[in-house]
Amino acid sequence: MSYPPLKITFLGTGTSSGVPMIACDCEVCTSTNKKDKRLRSSILVQSATTTLVVDTTPDFRYQMLRENVKKLDAVLFTHPHKDHIAGLDDVKAFNWFLKKPMQIFSNALTEEALKREFAYAFADKKYPGIPELTLNTIDESNSFTIGDITVTPILVWHLKMPVLAFRFGDFTYITDANRIDESEKEKIKGSKIMVVNALRHDKHISHYTLDEAIALARELEIPQTYLTHISHQLGKYEDVEPTLPAGINLAYDGMQLLIG
Repeated sequence: MSYPPLKITFLGTGTSSGVPMIACDCEVCTSTNKKDKRLRSSILVQSATTTLVVDTTPDFRYQMLRENVKKLDAVLFTHPHKDHIAGLDDVKAFNWFLKKPMQIFSNALTEEALKREFAYAFADKKYPGIPELTLNTIDESNSFTIGDITVTPILVWHLKMPVLAFRFGDFTYITDANRIDESEKEKIKGSKIMVVNALRHDKHISHYTLDEAIALARELEIPQTYLTHISHQLGKYEDVEPTLPAGINLAYDGMQLLIG
């Protein structure tokens, strides 16, 4: 199968609290290096004709303004945690300028959370100015197409919560995971680039650690891996990046990748 060339932009690469973290005076949070400034994790996926966002973080409005996004065709959600859905209301700007509802793709668990958290957008009687949303429930066993971009959902586990990773051609994006079933790993194999969460050095109940993320990349034989969903506990970019094995790098906000 041939895939259109894609541009991937890291809108944010931080964990739920972002970096710097409120009220923290650690060396990472007080760093002046722009690569240590991390908004909540999200990516922008663009082909020549189609633009997608994975997750609408609390920083979504600023992320769209920073990247000067004028057109957005759909939002894909990984899971219902607040740091991944909280910015959804701001798609109403795209509703206004593009004159159409926003297409939302998620699993049933996330769909339920969206209806609860943004109940006013789904009410029978809607007041003016609310976001216009069209829900599309993802069947994780089947790929689907938005515009000219084919999306393959991959089930991963965030402790006991099912989370969707996504593969776009030769690129796979995994956030908020610490376990992947063997059958789902088969969907990732063959990717040329993988993005995976690497929260910190110490063991965590529901996220991969740095060593675990590296081990996953090696197990799946991914040529190039970028690490995201990073906390201030991982350390400063300038200290961690030189220690990483070949083919593994820290992602940072604003980083762009060209695929294909």
